[in-house]
Amino acid sequence: MTIFYWDYYGPDAEGTARHFLVHLGEYIVRAGVPDCERGVESTRAGHCAVWCKTPDDAREAMLRLRPRRAAPAP
Repeated sequence: MTIFYWDYYGPDAEGTARHFLVHLGEYIVRAGVPDCERGVESTRAGHCAVWCKTPDDAREAMLRLRPRRAAPAP
């Protein structure tokens, strides 16, 4: 499993991240990516990230969305 992240910065970071999360959900359905967990997290003021935990066989589909970073899922 891999966790992909899309980072947003600035005063509108949370709103932008939540908006992207909606579109990410739509994309997951269209692409037929199974077993995805996703959400929004913030580690500091002015930053918000959308994350999506996916099986390894969904890697190519997620990379099409150009995530800022990725990490192996714990």
